[in-house]
Amino acid sequence: MTPTATSADAPIVVAVTPDSPADLAGVIVGDVVRSINGERLRDVIQYQTLVDEPDVELEVDRGGLERNFSIAKTAGAPLGIEVQSAVFDQVRTCDNHCSFCFIYQLPPNMRKSLYLKDDDYRLSFLYGNFTTLTRFTEADLERVITERLSPLYVSIHATDPDARSKMLRNRRGAMSLRWLDALLDNDIEVHGQVVVCPGVNDGAELERTMRGIMDRYDRLESVAIVPLGVSKFSHEESMRFHTEAEAQQVVATVEAWQQRFLKVLGRRLVFCADEYYLLAGQPFPDTPVYEGFDLHEDGIGMARTFQREFDGEVATPTGTQPGFFAWVDGAPALQYRAPRLSGDQEVGATAVTLGATRRATPPEQSIAVLTSSYGAQVIRPHVDTQPNARIVVVENQFFGGNIGVTGLMVGEDLQRTLAAEPAGDRYLLPDVCLSNGVFLDGLGPEDLPHPVEIIPTNGIALREALAGSSQRTVVMQP
Repeated sequence: MTPTATSADAPIVVAVTPDSPADLAGVIVGDVVRSINGERLRDVIQYQTLVDEPDVELEVDRGGLERNFSIAKTAGAPLGIEVQSAVFDQVRTCDNHCSFCFIYQLPPNMRKSLYLKDDDYRLSFLYGNFTTLTRFTEADLERVITERLSPLYVSIHATDPDARSKMLRNRRGAMSLRWLDALLDNDIEVHGQVVVCPGVNDGAELERTMRGIMDRYDRLESVAIVPLGVSKFSHEESMRFHTEAEAQQVVATVEAWQQRFLKVLGRRLVFCADEYYLLAGQPFPDTPVYEGFDLHEDGIGMARTFQREFDGEVATPTGTQPGFFAWVDGAPALQYRAPRLSGDQEVGATAVTLGATRRATPPEQSIAVLTSSYGAQVIRPHVDTQPNARIVVVENQFFGGNIGVTGLMVGEDLQRTLAAEPAGDRYLLPDVCLSNGVFLDGLGPEDLPHPVEIIPTNGIALREALAGSSQRTVVMQP
């Protein structure tokens, strides 16, 4: 059980590695870290810098009593402590009121932490969260430059000040991109994002945004163009789905600007998310267009990457897009994009690790791959070639609307879908829909009506699982 914090601005020890320097010194789970080397801690960035020192002076609160530890170790060696969060003082919340914000479109009665709107540059650095920079300050800029907190991820949406201010519903949005200039002037790597809302910042406004990027922000590392997601809980009448024609127009606009950027900068700079090609009914670009798949975690090139992994064109997986809200509810403070579920981690029920040994599937046993509506379009050509394998599409009734990505599958929808499926089949579940072994609706794999095998969300893992040889966790009902 995770200890309850005695202070909102101090990290709590949730794990101590056996025989580590911290363990040998006497640090235990539940200790509240008051200071390290005399410094009160703001976030895990500062924490990691301090614990990398060879001599660590640790002041903790243990049940209301102060304890002090002097720990000597090799510089850079792990201290052996895991703390409960990434930000220890207070997450900087967002004061924008964007009509397209997904937080406003969440169902009621979910975990409280999921409703927190952050606009914190530290979470941008640690987890790839996008910040609008409307709450960014001179002190923040100084820290980013001094500590080289790079890369950062910035929501642009529109480069025209008036258009951006209207989209953010915040007058500071008109001028906050000045901080983007300052970051780029100081050689901070920045990735941008434009959420395209039909009738708002598409068409001529998207063209104007592309011109603004060419004129002022051509030093951006990349810009992701992503479609608006609308759940059934949205109350914004102006927010609607893209039509196929609108999606095709966005793809055409971006591809035209890719050629302009390629001619002027020697790189394409802007890229459409995979969803746009699915919405437009168009094939995904060829591999060279993605220029190395650096935008994989922004949902760009994931389909082409999956194909290359499944077909054996690459020996190691590129990685998966982090689960939605990956930073909340005890997200790992170290190795900030660590796997959501390790091979030997229990998830609330009986978890049996099968390792990398081959387990032949009986000829009569079917294999079902659980995935979303978008995911099915990507993986169907590969799964359909495998004997006894099929795809089970999990329609997202929990969020509704046009939400169709695999990372937003929840336990409630999986329960309903699996209840209609036969017992005894092998059910493969991608780990991208889990964060610390829990779906967004608070259910876990152990709550599903059939056992599932949780596998990494990549083509290599799926190919091996279909062949009966993979590193996966089988979750059985208690």
